[in-house]
Amino acid sequence: MATHRASRAWTRRQFLVRSTSSLAIASLAKPGISRAADRPQIAGGIQSGDISDGSAVIWARADRPARMQVECSTVESFKTIIASVSRDALPDTDFTAKLLLDDLPPGQDIFYRVRFDDIATGIAGESRIGHFRTAPAAGQSISFLWSGDVAGQGWGIDISRGGYRSYRTMLDNRPDFFIHSGDHIYADCTIPSEQKLPNGEIWRNVVTEEKSEVAHTLAQFRGNYKYNHLDAHFRAFHAEVPMFAQWDDHEVTNDWSPKGSYDEAGFEDDGTPRLVARARRAFFDFMPIRDLGPRQGRVYRKIAYGPLLDVFMIDMRSYRDDTWNKGGDHRGWILGAQQLAWLKRELAASQATWKVIAADLPIGLISLDAVALGDGPPDRREHEIADLLGSIKRAGVRNIVWLTADMHYTAAHYYDPNKAQFQDFEPFWEFVSGPLHAGTWGPGELDNTFGPVAMYRNGCSEAQGENLAPCFGLQFFGRVDIDGVSGVMTVTLKDVDNRDLWSVDIMPQPQARPAVVAQHS
Repeated sequence: MATHRASRAWTRRQFLVRSTSSLAIASLAKPGISRAADRPQIAGGIQSGDISDGSAVIWARADRPARMQVECSTVESFKTIIASVSRDALPDTDFTAKLLLDDLPPGQDIFYRVRFDDIATGIAGESRIGHFRTAPAAGQSISFLWSGDVAGQGWGIDISRGGYRSYRTMLDNRPDFFIHSGDHIYADCTIPSEQKLPNGEIWRNVVTEEKSEVAHTLAQFRGNYKYNHLDAHFRAFHAEVPMFAQWDDHEVTNDWSPKGSYDEAGFEDDGTPRLVARARRAFFDFMPIRDLGPRQGRVYRKIAYGPLLDVFMIDMRSYRDDTWNKGGDHRGWILGAQQLAWLKRELAASQATWKVIAADLPIGLISLDAVALGDGPPDRREHEIADLLGSIKRAGVRNIVWLTADMHYTAAHYYDPNKAQFQDFEPFWEFVSGPLHAGTWGPGELDNTFGPVAMYRNGCSEAQGENLAPCFGLQFFGRVDIDGVSGVMTVTLKDVDNRDLWSVDIMPQPQARPAVVAQHS
């Protein structure tokens, strides 16, 4: 096993005490202001994200029009302020605001303090303290987590059963960051007040009006994200751990595609279904994801995390050919020509030791909604993946690992060209882990197009039945550790009780030839 870095010197209890204390300090700073109703409040939690090369995105939501004020420091006391920025939170974004902190020191713990000031009066609201660690400039060890699938199948926040317990467990791992592989919400699933469990007990949800119906309006989509912030473990985790966010289908509706997902609201002028446009807007309102300027609204992007790691966040929803992977012409795509070309360029140009492709869907598990169709040579969307894998081999790019969730169980797949129908690629690993808090399913079927072998898998049994509730313990996430000295990547599949279920050490391989310099981002 690779050497794990020591835990942070500060404990979760100390962090929460500091956060609470900051509220009292903020109140003392303005003794003439005593009524809470006069002061803007932080509605929900605070979040950081897209930590990369000395920068970070900070997100929060107010309870009214207000100006978000963010200060950050390398010391917990905030004795020295290294950056101070502000941005308005207005009704147009449902009072959410996010901003970019730049020119931060590399490899450093950063503490940030967030408050909202009333725009009209300047009255200051409560303060909360968050934390993240910037990407290292040198070969320092890295630890991060990934998973997905939250509040699915009607399994919401049951406080008596511990709420979103996976977030508490993930916080105990003290990762540098977290990749959310998609399905942050289930906009197409309601949260009822009760659900019956197989053992006869009752699961009792926290309920809200916006989660009582399937989402169609912008307010309902936003309400799905607000629901997650009602959970204390969710808020505590995001205050301390930055997130790299991507989306999948349930941020819009089940198995959505650009062509097939619409409702009575119809289409935008550019042909985008209004349902998808509303869902995308809510996603970007509530995610700590950086603004890509002219490419605003684009989910796919590269996040450079020091010399050891580049993370390629891809979007397997927005550019696909259709809802279902079928058709008599044997043509199909899931990335689209522009995203595929971008991914090839950026992988070839990457100088990082490890290249992680964060995918919202697996590539070897048979599903009409994804890539794999069954045994045999590439067909439809598999042609696009074959093109990508062949390009990677020809460019001499090594040390690529695929991470995903979606399937509601956990698995490790090793792709071996010697066992594949299509063999023009180098061997690689794909790891699946989820759900964080949703119904659990049993393991799926692999096809032999790219030769995947299931080295480990864990989900519900046939006797347990599908859509197994979170309280039965089959909730999963994955942990990745990259050793700063040896460069060895250790991938560990874990459960909600923080048990190590399976682990593998992957040795870094030298590049086959110098990387090609990318001309576009």
